[in-house]
Amino acid sequence: MNEPEDHNKKNSPQGDHAEAQPELHGAAPSSFSGAAAGDQRRIIEPLNDSTGFYIEASRKVGEWQTRLHKLEIYDTEHYGRIIRLDGLNITSEREEFVCHENLIHPALAAQLAPRKVLIVGGGDGGAAEEALKHPSVEQVTICETDAEMIEVAKEHFRAVHRGKFDDPRLRVVIADGAKLVRETHERFDLIALDLNEPSGASEPFYSAEFFQHCRQALVPGGALVLHLGTPVARPEPVGELAQRLNGIFRIVRPYTMYIPLFGTQWAMAVCSDKLDPKAITADEIDRRIEHRKLQDLKFYNGETHEGVFALPNFIRDLVTPPRLKQQTRGRRLGVVRSAVK
Repeated sequence: MNEPEDHNKKNSPQGDHAEAQPELHGAAPSSFSGAAAGDQRRIIEPLNDSTGFYIEASRKVGEWQTRLHKLEIYDTEHYGRIIRLDGLNITSEREEFVCHENLIHPALAAQLAPRKVLIVGGGDGGAAEEALKHPSVEQVTICETDAEMIEVAKEHFRAVHRGKFDDPRLRVVIADGAKLVRETHERFDLIALDLNEPSGASEPFYSAEFFQHCRQALVPGGALVLHLGTPVARPEPVGELAQRLNGIFRIVRPYTMYIPLFGTQWAMAVCSDKLDPKAITADEIDRRIEHRKLQDLKFYNGETHEGVFALPNFIRDLVTPPRLKQQTRGRRLGVVRSAVK
């Protein structure tokens, strides 16, 4: 692969942010636990300091050390081609839809006619590909600090971005995402943070200051969506991040799904001052999917829209702001009983 051009726009994403952030994962160990038969490699994915899972890779396609990250690509029997960033799985050919559909559609489908989307990170192009399925979307901007991530994705992960880097509605900006959000005069219907966990270079994107800047860059009724992490393996950082968001946005709706490549139940959140995606019914979501002719959805539909927002009690207790904590168990049973009387 040819070396990508140095755009000289990449700045350290640390910027002016100094707030200490929780760390969702411990230090990433080596990618391998040793060699198996032939050219097999066992890739270790840590969830915390004491648990994780492994994937058998049949071939290492390549490794790149960019200005900011270590990128590795492997071929695997189960997931197809996967990419790892700084020792952690990012996306794969065969199950990327679980992460990208859930990151984008719950917030966009809840809006009547979203037009402009900003994706901070997302250099693999998967989130952009999902956003561009909505016919009202006129422009999607990917703001990626690492130009080489874009080049690697273009060459090796067409199954993820499906050629959308050639779509005229997609704009790619190589820049510090925190600076772009802070200084932009544009207003977005959706800002999606498709980033790795809040440690090192990504910490500024999880600060209260950055969330405030995102809030200011949204249209009325717009939303911010982001990863919270794993409430099973690292519950404390998930709770801290949810509470930080609750202090900034009027509506914060955490939701969960199992992401195979991450090997755990995973949490995301839609944050807004007006938009409440949980209030949209399954029937209405299905009508919007049909009306918008959203194609190639392998995960998302009306029932999964409602389902991901149905939180188990231990996650509800973790992410609910203290002012709203109350006895909620049995509410739905009471509704059902009233309906049958």
